[in-house]
Amino acid sequence: MSGTEDGQKHSQLPPPPSAPPAPDVETGAPPPAAPGAGSGMGVSAIVRRWRRDDLIRKGSLVLRGLALLFSLLAFIIMASNEHGDWKDFDRYEEFRYLLAISILATLYTGVQALRHIHQISTGQELVKLQTSALIDFAGDQVVAYLLISASSSAVPMTNRMRNNVDNLFTDCLAASISMAFFAFLTLALSALISGYKLSTQSYI
Repeated sequence: MSGTEDGQKHSQLPPPPSAPPAPDVETGAPPPAAPGAGSGMGVSAIVRRWRRDDLIRKGSLVLRGLALLFSLLAFIIMASNEHGDWKDFDRYEEFRYLLAISILATLYTGVQALRHIHQISTGQELVKLQTSALIDFAGDQVVAYLLISASSSAVPMTNRMRNNVDNLFTDCLAASISMAFFAFLTLALSALISGYKLSTQSYI
């Protein structure tokens, strides 16, 4: 009778708690976490990444918009700088080069700004993320280099003219060069963001 009661008591006792998994001796890795552990930190990390990506997208759009504005101003100021005789930008190779690069930069930044606006408004990419990141990185660097090259080539001639005479023609030249330089700065900053986005892409 007592043996039967003891057996029933032992069968009603809860099972002993299982020991926590031991760490891997060979690799030294910690034991796997229990299901659901650290889920709060995982959600916060995802939210922070979303906010960072959204800030990067908006910052890239602002920089490209500024580059579009500066390159467009450089193009308009140089193209309208015609006052007859020697005061005509078309007579000088350096200024024609600056005009051509300003047109190229205006077209490039305009297309890129429209693409970013479409991405932010619709949430869809026109091309794959990896391809767009590579295009942004390469395009920003190439156009920024061309802008600083055109600005640098136009500065010596403008300085020589301003040493002899300072008039509306030379003032417009200086203004166009300044706008091209500002466009270079904004595209250089945009290239840094493009490089960061390219480095964070997964190609697996």
